[in-house]
Amino acid sequence: MEQSSFIKINPADTVVVCLRPFAKGETILVDGQEITLLQDTPAGHKVLLHDVTQGTDIIKYGYPIGHALHDLKQGEWVNENNLKTNLAGTLEYTYKPVKEKLSIPAEDVTFQGYVRKNGEVGIRNEVWIVPTVGCVNGVAEKLAQKLREETKCEGVDAIFAWHHNYGCSQLSGDHENTRKVLRDICLHPNTGAVLVLSLGCENNQPDAFMEMLGNYDKERVKLLVTQKVEGDEIEEGMRVLRGLYALAKEDKRTSVPISKLRVGLKCGGSDGFSGITANPLVGEFSDWLVAQGGTSILTEVPEMFGAETILMNRCETPQLFEQTVNLINNFKEYFLSHGEPVGENPSPGNKAGGISTLEDKALGCTQKCGRAPVSGVLEYGDRLQHDGLNLLSAPGNDLVAATALASAGCQLVLFTTGRGTPFGTFVPTMKISTNSNLYHNKPNWIDFNAGELVEGTSMQVLLRKFIDKIIAIASGENVRNEDNGYREIAIFKNGVTL
Repeated sequence: MEQSSFIKINPADTVVVCLRPFAKGETILVDGQEITLLQDTPAGHKVLLHDVTQGTDIIKYGYPIGHALHDLKQGEWVNENNLKTNLAGTLEYTYKPVKEKLSIPAEDVTFQGYVRKNGEVGIRNEVWIVPTVGCVNGVAEKLAQKLREETKCEGVDAIFAWHHNYGCSQLSGDHENTRKVLRDICLHPNTGAVLVLSLGCENNQPDAFMEMLGNYDKERVKLLVTQKVEGDEIEEGMRVLRGLYALAKEDKRTSVPISKLRVGLKCGGSDGFSGITANPLVGEFSDWLVAQGGTSILTEVPEMFGAETILMNRCETPQLFEQTVNLINNFKEYFLSHGEPVGENPSPGNKAGGISTLEDKALGCTQKCGRAPVSGVLEYGDRLQHDGLNLLSAPGNDLVAATALASAGCQLVLFTTGRGTPFGTFVPTMKISTNSNLYHNKPNWIDFNAGELVEGTSMQVLLRKFIDKIIAIASGENVRNEDNGYREIAIFKNGVTL
């Protein structure tokens, strides 16, 4: 992308995005027309290209991002104070399939991963302790700490206990959500061995939970019910863990095709640059990976609102279209059932960064999944069944959504951000900055800088650099959240706590 002070993303747009702060009275030349800015306008924010009357749609990315709250003048700063969402309740949709074949050549690319007994491939080899209920979080953490001290993690990538607050006093859907996510963690290929740690009296009964795992590797996944231990549960837990660790530390990386890579697509702390730099870069990578036979998953359903028809029309079959319609409308009903407006988004940080409405956010957000056809639709807690681009039901909350992506089977989460965030979930969570200032200011948070795209670096050049970085991470290079030990899980909760 050529270096400039502003960008008009789509020829049909009625706004441009400032790539630097502009002062009132400065001028820009757009499509041969000189426009004078009427207010000081921060970087990432929008400037109107011509006068509009109240109620007129404002166009960005080639689509409406809301309507003018009152008459607006050419050169005005367009923001949440003068722009209102068009979104309301659930809608009826019509399938208008768009058949766009990816013209991306296949490449002989490999990474160094861990091949598991069931054929799945991990990019890490870790020992995990998974509590079935939050009551044993303290025991789980003490065991993890003792095993780390005893072994120094020699021969494995990490040893972690995955704390959560659930597993008891839950009903119906919440209970099942907890069980599904914990099951998914136990079966994840990024772990070489798992201790399932139970109390014994919880709703998430240990024997029933182990049945839920299905045909799992019984040498690598063990259950300890602490109420049944006569004496010291720490001593017994360490005995079991030593056996699991001994197996895991013998695992070695081997060369595997890039088609075995599964990545989650996530954004958080977005700004006006997100839909210009980082999200399009991730979208290009997603298309490249799908073209190699790999898999990517897009989630954050509320942040699809306003761009959902683009995704629906990319569905490979009418059945997938209907599943996507249900995905969208069910989440809208979830909002409405709690008396919340469908368009109650973006966040204060998003608005400060230049994102004014949910449509604005959604059209930038969905760029992370490129142009590939949708080949699968997953409910929350489901595990991947199809290669290619998948959609996953989960909220926009960063930690809940990232956990859901990992639970579905992603070995790595690609996380774009314009404001920055340090967190990570139970798989490597790679942070991609939308702007160079963030990359330079938060080197302990950010793994890759997409801001180069507005500083003269071409997409083709940066994409290759990005691919190389992801292959290195998949082959064992740590991301920042791993270096910092910022790793946790969060499980979606909707209903009653007893």
